[in-house]
Amino acid sequence: MASGEENAPRGGDWPLARHAMAFVLAGGRGSRLMELTDRRAKPAVPFGGKTRIIDFTLSNALNSGIRRLAVATQYKAHSLIRHLQRGWTFLRPERNESFDILPASQRVSEANWYLGTADAVYQNIDIIADYRPRYIVLLAGDHIYKMDYERMLQQHVNDQADVTVCSIAVPRMEATGFGVIAVDGNNRIIDFVEKPADPPGIPGMPEMALASMGIYVFNTEFLFDILRRDAADPHSSHDFGKDIIPYIVKHGRAVAHRFESSCVRASTEMLPYWRDVGTVDAYWEANIGLTEIVPALDLYDNSWPIWTYAEITPPAKFVHDLDDRRGEAISSLVSGGCIVSGARVQQSLLFTGCHVHSHARLEGAVVLPQVDIGRAARLTRVVVDRGVRIPAGLVVGEDPVADASRFRRTDAGITLITQSMLDRLA
Repeated sequence: MASGEENAPRGGDWPLARHAMAFVLAGGRGSRLMELTDRRAKPAVPFGGKTRIIDFTLSNALNSGIRRLAVATQYKAHSLIRHLQRGWTFLRPERNESFDILPASQRVSEANWYLGTADAVYQNIDIIADYRPRYIVLLAGDHIYKMDYERMLQQHVNDQADVTVCSIAVPRMEATGFGVIAVDGNNRIIDFVEKPADPPGIPGMPEMALASMGIYVFNTEFLFDILRRDAADPHSSHDFGKDIIPYIVKHGRAVAHRFESSCVRASTEMLPYWRDVGTVDAYWEANIGLTEIVPALDLYDNSWPIWTYAEITPPAKFVHDLDDRRGEAISSLVSGGCIVSGARVQQSLLFTGCHVHSHARLEGAVVLPQVDIGRAARLTRVVVDRGVRIPAGLVVGEDPVADASRFRRTDAGITLITQSMLDRLA
């Protein structure tokens, strides 16, 4: 389908990111996060002490040089939209920059919201076309990673591809929950299967499989043509993974891009880092991983900052210095506005504005913003939702049966605590 003349960069057109728009799909609920997504979409879930999950995708685009960004929202979008309005509206039209929030608004049909990921882009074709981007970098808004999209754009142009699909190598039988790519020796995609029971291996690495990361690069006009064809197909589910990519694999030129070739790593980051924090266990593990002496993900890398809404908060505060009442945090991240008052916090992450009262003990705790933890409470291996008021003396993480009867406890032993769960105990 593609031609070299259409894809070839013109003189003075590097970097390609300046001719691209990043379109972020951020409408998913993320139901495997259980009650964490009762009131917010998965991309709006807080992560890492100060940021939201979507900030990683948007920061990657900005740091890559892309200055036109659009975010499609749908499920319980208020928290997400409010965050985007506060933190991401610094892009200026007079500098040929743009930032569009695109809620599902029945723009094409009065009967339909976004019917799928492809339909979310299709319903906004006219808005995209107004900016005349040469390339579309299509992104998921619910993963944690650092990546330079410019390198993927360069491969897309050099390979004269119709679509370039970013992929990551995973153990073959762990790939059953992903879209899996089969490639030839030149990284040409020869098959694309959604969540296969028996994933195809990588040539020369039969025990590994290439999983799609939900990151795609298209030439804009080609994408528009494909989306119009898909919209006219009554049998389509209007999804990129189920419909669009398999169609291009069969009828066009689809190429795989290897994540390790564009992953951004600081000097301390040994391996490419990409996490789908779509379960309570994965979410807890990724956050707690940040407390390691040398974490797998470096949030302190100023060369690739993670941009977000910068709340104005006072510094974190630690008070009292008695043997049985000392405010201290060990191997932990403590955000601004927190007060640790005569309590011990160990290998935990406190988001903005938390207050931990005297004699409380936290270990392996991920505590979202504005949580108040009462005196002598003991919390181990927990995720505490935003705004929760932990009563004095509450013990969680020491009795699995009691935890499961009162809260949401995972098979891996992580306990999720929300205010509504505590209210039921009253």
